[in-house]
Amino acid sequence: MSTAASGLSVGRGLFYLIVAGTAWGTAGAAAALVFEASDMGPVSLSFWRCAGGFVLLFAVRALRARRRSGAMAGAASAPLRQRLPRIVATGVALAVFQTAYFAAVESTGLAVGTVVTMGAGPVLIALGARFGMGERLGRGGVVAVAGALAGLAVLVLGGGGASVRPAGVGWGLLSAAAYATMTLLTRWWGRDGGTDSSDTTVWSFAVVSVCLLPLAAVEGLVPHAAQPGLTGLYLLYIVVIPTAVAYALYFAGAAVIRSATVSVITLLEPLSAAVIAVVLLGEELTVPTVLGTLLMLAAVTGLAVAETRGVAAARREAALV
Repeated sequence: MSTAASGLSVGRGLFYLIVAGTAWGTAGAAAALVFEASDMGPVSLSFWRCAGGFVLLFAVRALRARRRSGAMAGAASAPLRQRLPRIVATGVALAVFQTAYFAAVESTGLAVGTVVTMGAGPVLIALGARFGMGERLGRGGVVAVAGALAGLAVLVLGGGGASVRPAGVGWGLLSAAAYATMTLLTRWWGRDGGTDSSDTTVWSFAVVSVCLLPLAAVEGLVPHAAQPGLTGLYLLYIVVIPTAVAYALYFAGAAVIRSATVSVITLLEPLSAAVIAVVLLGEELTVPTVLGTLLMLAAVTGLAVAETRGVAAARREAALV
């Protein structure tokens, strides 16, 4: 796999994805605090998350563009007309991914909703990458994906008592399909170097905000809270860390890393959420938590090492030609 087109090394891309997956895991705890402190609903929270992320990323993008020379800024990205289909497709996929996941959780509960979405995602991505882009997963990759899915199932379902509802499973599968589409499109467009990941991220959040605004308006845009300042701080954290920072890193990393590897590394989201629940929220450290954590860490580490070695081998072969 060549990364020359994007200018981002594989090692840095892997690091970006690990940080993004870990940051996403903190969003659940912050969202729980928002729900506890106010009457805000999940769709409204998703809207404010994306709208705030758009404002922040747009400001950063404008500041960076000002520091560049006019010639460099003009050469940094393709005309808007060429980028618009990518932006709209990514934004719609992101909107469906987030909203369908919230619907799955509401319908069938957090445990089952998370397992269906995060469990089906890597499978759909691996299949799409194999048949749509010719990316081979290999035996080691298959074992790593299986280990990651097993770890996720143990981690989330270890406590037992989960109830499965067909509607919730359907929403979860829809969310997984949208996530897979977003990941595969990012990887596909990243191959030719024509994607400015920061630019795509900014405008994709604008598309998500437009898509979610009517639903959020019905649910209630402005929450009622006993401590509005504290609720505002929680919202600010969600906007900055697990949204603006994490998605910017995700889109940059996903453009240069194999899609199946991306799908497994981003499973760090439920892993970091479990760690936060134990360390900060005082939940009990159980055997399933430890076992699931170890399985997922092993899978992520194995895939990261395989990805780096594969690129190094490709470079050696290219040097001999």
